[in-house]
Amino acid sequence: MGVSVADDEAWMRYALRLAQRAEQLGEVPVGAVVVKDNRCIAEGWNNSIVSHDPTAHAEVVALRAAGIVVENYRLSDTTLYVTLEPCVMCMGALSHARVKRLVFGAYDPKRGAVCNALSLSDASFLNHHIDWTGGVLEADCSVLLKDFFRARR
Repeated sequence: MGVSVADDEAWMRYALRLAQRAEQLGEVPVGAVVVKDNRCIAEGWNNSIVSHDPTAHAEVVALRAAGIVVENYRLSDTTLYVTLEPCVMCMGALSHARVKRLVFGAYDPKRGAVCNALSLSDASFLNHHIDWTGGVLEADCSVLLKDFFRARR
């Protein structure tokens, strides 16, 4: 049995709640959740500013936590849900972790490394390719980010 659109939307709503946690900390509101067998095994939200760590993007935080849970740096047969199209660093981490599927909300035309600025999901030089779906609850994810940046200007 495959994953349904309703499942993808439910997990993205979860990721949106995590993004709101990041926003409460003054971080760019991005949230991520790692799912295996339709069960959350880890979560994360942006906390680069708070933790003084440029690698503390929501995806990386969630991947680190998932690795601890499964006691392995390989996260085969997992899906990562994230509210914004991942950057180059995060796509590299997803590939190294062997995440099976990626689902994201808002597209990032300037820095997105899935299908916009770069297309790393199927880059020939990577030995792992990630199935992906973009635009899940795109409007909700985009509004959260746009409102955050509008308030900061």
